[in-house]
Amino acid sequence: MKNKKKLILLCLVPLLLTGCTKTLKDSNNKAVINEVTGQNLTENILCRPTDSETIKLYKENKVDIDSLPYCTCKSEKVKTEETIKNEETGEEETITKEVECESFNIGSGGYEGLWTSIFVKPLAYVILFFGKITKNYGIGLILTSLIIRLIAYPITRKTAMQSEYMKKAQPEMEKIEKKYANKDQNDKEVMMQKSQEMMMVYKKYNVSPISGCLLSFLQLPLFIAFLEAINRVPAIFEEKFLGLHLGTTPSVGVSNGNYLYILVVLIVAATTFFSFKATMKDQASANSEMQKQSKMMMNMFTIMIIVMSIFMTTALDIYWMTTNLFTIIQNLIVRRKVK
Repeated sequence: MKNKKKLILLCLVPLLLTGCTKTLKDSNNKAVINEVTGQNLTENILCRPTDSETIKLYKENKVDIDSLPYCTCKSEKVKTEETIKNEETGEEETITKEVECESFNIGSGGYEGLWTSIFVKPLAYVILFFGKITKNYGIGLILTSLIIRLIAYPITRKTAMQSEYMKKAQPEMEKIEKKYANKDQNDKEVMMQKSQEMMMVYKKYNVSPISGCLLSFLQLPLFIAFLEAINRVPAIFEEKFLGLHLGTTPSVGVSNGNYLYILVVLIVAATTFFSFKATMKDQASANSEMQKQSKMMMNMFTIMIIVMSIFMTTALDIYWMTTNLFTIIQNLIVRRKVK
């Protein structure tokens, strides 16, 4: 229990120390929405937008986007507009001039707190880097997701192996359950003895009861970091991938007549279901309440994520699909190795 609390605290510390994405609001304190994509715009973006309608919305709501770096530089020089005061007439004039293109990097904007500086900015930079190489930020998002999962593979592999170890330990665990089934469950000495016998089985088969939770704790901060990187980098939410606008939610996409977004939700649903099924199916005893609870939890999480995917940006849905597919393949590989 103490180890679980430490893991939860470790994941929450970055969020508690710093702020997160700020929604852009108009003079009436209402969220500013891009009517084309249906996306709520972010006030504290990390780099400049390029879409003319998005630029207009930011300038109308007095966000100084001219002071921001470009998400990526397509050339060394860029054209920019500057308002100056005419000394002869006293009137303000807008002039266009060429300046050196400043591209977004990890240090852009200075230190913005532990969470943004250590997690969000580096993640945004990597997505932009691969997006520039592949000439599509949707592909950059997928590659970044895969690289992060590959880096974390030694940890997630151990977590995935726990279900296989648990399967081997299952017959002995069931014997212990039957042995103590008719004994007084309120007797501390009896329960202590049962617990000790179970721990011996865990030790015999290398089962760590708390390690199965580790992957879930790791995924939460990564999910939030991807959400922030997507919302705070215009180059990502302005991009299209396979005919789908990354900044558009499936609900808005379908309402605009593009039914391809239904496919996004269906893929998220399928990959989530099989990912959870592969992770949980061997963790519970076949004759215990844990199996029912595990199945109920899997169904609840699947339904919750399907509903969320309808209202999440397509970019975040793509990240979720990618991690789910990685988890499914990882579990298949682990299962074969253990056997």
